[in-house]
Amino acid sequence: MSVKEAVVERFRELMRQRNIRPNELANLSGITPSTVYSMLDEHRKELTINVIKKLCDGLDITLGEFFNVPLFNELEQEIK
Repeated sequence: MSVKEAVVERFRELMRQRNIRPNELANLSGITPSTVYSMLDEHRKELTINVIKKLCDGLDITLGEFFNVPLFNELEQEIK
């Protein structure tokens, strides 16, 4: 699993837990729905930490809380 895939999976998990849709996440985060849908798109490769931070702010969690799950600890080494 790539870092991007892990980030998307984590946001999907948080949205399921809170029973919110991408449009609601966008509204909570003060970003456009297209930005959220773009982030969730598996074909888009890049994702900025600024977008992750805004989404975390909208969910009222810190970046530390977002990344402090086993999912991120299990990622393979990127440098080969």
